Amino acid sequence: MNRPVVELKFRAPLATPESRGAVPPSYRLSTENGMVIERDVSIRLRDGVEMFADVFRPTESAPAAPLIAWGPYGKHLPNQPERYLPGAVDPKDVSPRTAFEAPNPDYWVPAGYAVVNVNPRGTWHSGGRASFLSDQEARDYYDVIEWAGTQPWSNGKVGLSGVSYLTSSQWRVAELNPPHLAAINPWEGWSDTYREVVYHGGIPDSSFWAYIALRWGASTTEIEDLALETQEHPFFDDFWISKAALFGDTRVPAYIVASWTDQGLHTRGTLEAYKGISSSQKWLEVHGRKKWAHYYEPASVAKQRIFFDHFLKGIDNGIKDWPPVVLEVREQHSVGRMYAEREWPIARTQYTKLYLDAASRSLCLEEPTTPGVQSYDSTDKTETPDHAQFEFKFARSTDIVGHMALHAYVEAQDTNDMDLFVGIQKRNALGEIVPFPYCAQFDNGPVALGWLRASQRELDPLRSTLHQPVLKHQRRLPVEQGSVIEVAIEIWPSGTRFAEGESLVLIIQGSEINKSTAVAHYKHENTVNLGRHVVHTGARYPSYLLIPVVDDIGKA
Repeated sequence: MNRPVVELKFRAPLATPESRGAVPPSYRLSTENGMVIERDVSIRLRDGVEMFADVFRPTESAPAAPLIAWGPYGKHLPNQPERYLPGAVDPKDVSPRTAFEAPNPDYWVPAGYAVVNVNPRGTWHSGGRASFLSDQEARDYYDVIEWAGTQPWSNGKVGLSGVSYLTSSQWRVAELNPPHLAAINPWEGWSDTYREVVYHGGIPDSSFWAYIALRWGASTTEIEDLALETQEHPFFDDFWISKAALFGDTRVPAYIVASWTDQGLHTRGTLEAYKGISSSQKWLEVHGRKKWAHYYEPASVAKQRIFFDHFLKGIDNGIKDWPPVVLEVREQHSVGRMYAEREWPIARTQYTKLYLDAASRSLCLEEPTTPGVQSYDSTDKTETPDHAQFEFKFARSTDIVGHMALHAYVEAQDTNDMDLFVGIQKRNALGEIVPFPYCAQFDNGPVALGWLRASQRELDPLRSTLHQPVLKHQRRLPVEQGSVIEVAIEIWPSGTRFAEGESLVLIIQGSEINKSTAVAHYKHENTVNLGRHVVHTGARYPSYLLIPVVDDIGKA
């Protein structure tokens, strides 16, 4: 598929490399900890721009399989356990040579791999102007893959690995199918920058996007002006298409890892990628833990090695017996069990309507015949805001695995638009809310989240299903003050077991469901909300929550 040609905007860098601990590039060769280390290796791109990489490779002469880690965070910045302690990374699982969110050379080099950490174009001391998830970056990544695949120390089969941006960049280059690219291991990364990062349900992010631009903004040249571009492109247009992954051309073998816990950042995009890529050899794992810790823990690294050993080294190690999908069904924080399935989404899912009943504040299997309303102050931004709440108690143990969707009738009493924040929580038999890990670092998250700015409620009919409504985000539709409108809200995927006597709780309110103050946490402080919101139920307004029930999980 041809991508639209867009004009990017650039600005002066937000920081100098030196202010972030980087020194000017100077090639250095050393032997350390049993490996050859080349610092600031010069790589010339097809247009002559010079980039710099650090290469960690075995001392023996046998060719090594290159693993490339591509991200704008700085090849010199280690994944310090103390800095990312809330992410639960065990210090034993990384080393001082481990770049942020990248493979640990101290593990991979003795196993016969070469780890290549790259500073992309325009970041740090690499030449050219920095752009992010752009066509230019994808072409640059292609060139580096071909460089790594043709070095004297290389066996010619290149793999890609890393978390977050180091995954999002994999989606982009994999579309191009570089000849020496043999396998990718995307580990939790968004694939649609507009829907998954910058405008959740059409509501603009007011924290993470600006924060991450600062993290990416160290340069000696110019960087893409993300703030200006976001201001100039409020709808999903060609600019945002240019930053979204187009999966259909991706044919390389892929071991994809997602989580239920990165609601608001990586969960949706990673699962969309698995559904969308054309690779005939692809595997999906979905866990319920913290992404950094899970990437580095020994059991996960062992699976990564099986994957790369097969596709980069040709080792017959039984990977073809892996089930296509393994996923965790969570019971509580860090308690759950992995199950094997044939596909994603699970084909035998029973999508079940739970009708909202305002009178009883409950969710019901039968549609209420009596109309009712729940209302809340949409401007309440306290730690526990005013909200509408509906609850369903399970009569038997039930696994909810997949997309939920809220189809509701709502009203803005005092203005002509509304921002809706939707959360799904689990309540145990004792009446306590059960917290889950989420957003990489935090411990008090919900089961799942959804968002909607009502004026952007228009659905994309080609992409939407009842269980996954996808918004067009191409124009604003009127929201008449005091009129009832129907909305469909995508709730990001999750996998949770509700035992007999436990409850699913639906929350609808006018601000964040979870109000973490961490700097890297997404926020939506610039809402259109004013006055009271009303949720209508029953009779003419059959509002319902669609839930994905999977019986006999793992027995497909």
